[in-house]
Order: sequence, then structure tokens, then C-alpha cells
Amino acid sequence: MKRSNLSLALSLILVFASGVAVGALGHRYFAAPAQKREARKSPEEYRRAYVGEMTTRLKLDDAQVKSLNSIMDETWKKFRELREKQMPDFKAIQDGQVAAINAMLSPQQQAEYATMRKEREAKRKKSEKERGQ
Repeated sequence: MKRSNLSLALSLILVFASGVAVGALGHRYFAAPAQKREARKSPEEYRRAYVGEMTTRLKLDDAQVKSLNSIMDETWKKFRELREKQMPDFKAIQDGQVAAINAMLSPQQQAEYATMRKEREAKRKKSEKERGQ
């Protein structure tokens, strides 16, 4: 009698553990990716949320909010200038990568690789346009 109760208990534990495992995997593969896609904010949305949180939590007055916006504008300008200054270096590294990859590919593969790069560039531009950059 004890053996059948033990077997029943182990079976129930195994079924419960299996349910937990299936639920966790299901959440990881189906729910988590959807949450990540929704979490990305445009720079304007991020800024609006940041200024709103600073205003609320720090109880900023109108003059301080104006000053905060000026500071953020100046910081954005400095980052933009730095990015533009470094862009030729980034482009040179990327061009080197493309050349090295092309060197290892056959002519047919090179043509497909060029198509892949064009598709990725179009997708990147579309994404930037949607985010308002």
C-alpha cells in the first residue's frame, strides 16, 4: 500500500514539474520576445519619459525643466558631433569587414551577399524613419 502511495506522489510531482518546465519555456519563447519588441522607445519618447520622471520625482519648477531641456539639447548636440567625427573610422572598419567577407566568397555568393547587405540597409533605414531619427 505504501508503495502505491509513493508511486502516486512521485507521478504527481513529475506532472507538476513538467507543467512548470513547459510554462517557463513557453513564456521564454513566446511572451518574452513580444515584451522586448514593445519596450523600445523612440528618442523623443525616451526624452519625454525622462523629463517627466525628473519633473515628478525631483519636483522641478518650470525654470528647472527649461534648464534640463537645454542641458539635454546640448548633450545631444555633443553626442551627434562625436558620432559624425567617428563615422569615417566606423565606415573604414565596416568596409574592411565587407572586403574580407567578399574575399572568401565565390562570385555567386558575393552577389547574394550584396543583396543581403542591400536588404539590411533598407530595413535599417526604415527602422530609423519609424523612430524619427
